[in-house]
This record gives sequence, structure tokens and C-alpha cells, in this order.
Amino acid sequence: MIRRSGVMYASMFAMIVSFVVWSMMSPIAPQLAKLYHLSALQKSILVATPILLGSVLRIPIGMLTDRFGGRRVYTLLLLYLIIPLVGISQAHSFPSLIIWEVFLGVAGASFAVAIGHVSGWYSSDKQGLVLGITALGNIGTAVAGFTIPSLYLHLGFSRTASLLLIPVVLAAAMIWLFTRDAPHTRTAPVAPAASGSQTTVKFWSRPMLWVLAGYYFLTFGGFVAFGNYLPTLLQGQFSLTPVDAGLRASGFVILATALRPVGGYLADRIRPLQLLVVVFSILAVFSVVFALNLTSMIGTTVAALVIAAALGVGNGSVFKLVPLHFPHQMGKATGIIGAVGGIGGFFPPLVMGAIKDATGTYLGGLLLLAACTAAATVLVLSEMRTAQKPPSRLTHP
Repeated sequence: MIRRSGVMYASMFAMIVSFVVWSMMSPIAPQLAKLYHLSALQKSILVATPILLGSVLRIPIGMLTDRFGGRRVYTLLLLYLIIPLVGISQAHSFPSLIIWEVFLGVAGASFAVAIGHVSGWYSSDKQGLVLGITALGNIGTAVAGFTIPSLYLHLGFSRTASLLLIPVVLAAAMIWLFTRDAPHTRTAPVAPAASGSQTTVKFWSRPMLWVLAGYYFLTFGGFVAFGNYLPTLLQGQFSLTPVDAGLRASGFVILATALRPVGGYLADRIRPLQLLVVVFSILAVFSVVFALNLTSMIGTTVAALVIAAALGVGNGSVFKLVPLHFPHQMGKATGIIGAVGGIGGFFPPLVMGAIKDATGTYLGGLLLLAACTAAATVLVLSEMRTAQKPPSRLTHP
């Protein structure tokens, strides 16, 4: 008999593996940039390319999870990763790396599958904590940060990419053999075409879908952007070694990931919107602190850790709201909101790289983050004032 906790932990492990694959280029981007003589913008493209496809594909893959179940979709996604891993292990130029990174980006869509796969097993009053635990799979970014540089140093790029095939195959076997879809997911009836079409239109036109997507653009997008770009920033700003920068960036990712379940737990017990006001206010203030301490390792470290904590709590808070508003369309809603969040991780590295090339400093990019989070604080406060009824009543699809 399959236990629902087993589904949760297997999904989390598979997400860890997927996120290692998704983030594998970031910790060694400075070394690859030297090897191929890349500019700061080209280096940012190297870091950001997998993020884009992994984000966009969360939408169709989330829909496929609703339709066919997480077990099949998750297994096929993991097995698919074999192809780009083999391809990128044989890449020997910047253009070929980018081409294979596009296909490798599918690993980032594992988030939508994992959340959709697990959510059906738990009632809404427990989903904040449970989905936060599942999303601990984000820690794969940290695992990549402190393992990939060492593997690259001792094995080279080709063997490092090939070595990742082992955990990918193991995760696929675990999902197929030790998880099942939630009973109501397997037996859900298919709605008539007209009714389904009407429901789809209502789904896409619901303002809360895009409000939550905007919040996740900042919280998860910030997590992905910092997690992937910190190694580059730290090596460029403080001349750290790849391993040292990777370890420091991993600390950021671990803290943000560990506090995601805490955010979900708190959101189970207090109004998630109140929690988001606190989160966005902290992000606005400490983005400025980060910007003003770019020459101080202590100041940078403190600001980065506070930002990591706020992003982790914010991620958990946003996804507490998703099952409340979209209880029967979790896969689709998770895919869309997760996609927008992932795209939020795609643009900041490009912006940071472009601003660094133009001005010689990262100051402008960090101040832009402060402005965006300050605007989000105002938006949440406005939403709290104008809300007519609590989110828990909005249970229609």
C-alpha cells in the first residue's frame, strides 16, 4: 500500500535531482566564461537559459499532470532528462552549450508535477505545510552549488554531466515504483466539451490567478535569480574561488528552502496576505541594504541571508493561497503561477549582467528589486482592504 507521506518524500527527492540538473551550469559559469571568453551578459545568458524553458513548460506540464496524473508525467520527465544530459556532456562551444541548455531546462518544470502530484493526497488545512515540505526539493539548487564545482574541478565538465545520469534514473525508478496518483485524481470524470471550455475561460480570466503569479514572480523568481547568480556575483565582487562562492550561495538556497515549509505553516494559521506584507517589506528594505554593502562581505552576507529568509517564507505563503482559490485545478494553476515565478528568475540575471556591463556595478539591479518589492507591498495592502470575502470561500474551479 502506498502511503501519502511516501508520495510526498519521493516527489521531493525527485525535485532535488531535477533542480540539480536545472542549476548545474550556474556554479561553474565563471569558469566556462573564461574558457569561452564570454562577456558578463553572455555569462548571464549561460546562467539564465535553462530557467526560461523550465519556467514556461510548467504550464503545459502542469496541465498534463491534471490530465494523466503525476506518476506518469514525473517519470517521463525524468527519463527525458537523459537526452540533454548526454548532449551537453559532448558540447564544446558556447552555442552548443546554449542549445542543450534549452532542452535541459525542462528539469525546472518538475516543480509543477511535484506539487500537483502531492496536493491531491492532503486536505486544504494541511496543504500549506505539506506543499512547503514538497518544495524543499528546491534545495537541489544548493546541492548543485556545493557539488558541481568540485566535480568539475576533479572530473571535468563532460564527466560531471554524465555522472548526473545516475540520480536521474534512480529518481525516475522511485517515482514509478513507490508512488501512485491520489484516488480522486485517477477516477476524476472528464467534463463535457462545452462545460470544460466555459470553465477554462473562467480560469484564465480570474484576477487572482495573475495576482498570485505576480507575487510568485517576486518570491520564487528572487529565489531562483539569487540562487543562480550569487556564485557569479561573489566571484566577481570578492574574487572568491568557485568552491567558496558555491558554498556561500548554497547557504542562501538552503536557508530559503528550509523556511518555505515554515512559511506554509504560518500561512495555515494566519492570513497569508498579512504574511506577504511583512515579506515584501523586508525584501524592499534589505535589497537596499545589499546594494549599499557591495564592497563589504559582512554586509553582503547579512543582507543576503535576510533576503533568503524572506523569500522562503514568501514562497510558502503564496502556495498556501493556490489550493484555496484553485482546489480542482492545482496542476494547471501551479503550472501557470510556477511558470511566472520561474520567469522571474530568468530576467534578473540578464538585467544584472547588462547593468554590470554598462555601469561596472550591481547597484542598479538591486535597487530595481527594492522598487518592485515595495510596489508589491502596496498591492497586497490594497488587496487586503478591498477583499469582500476570505479566500477559503472561493472554492469553485
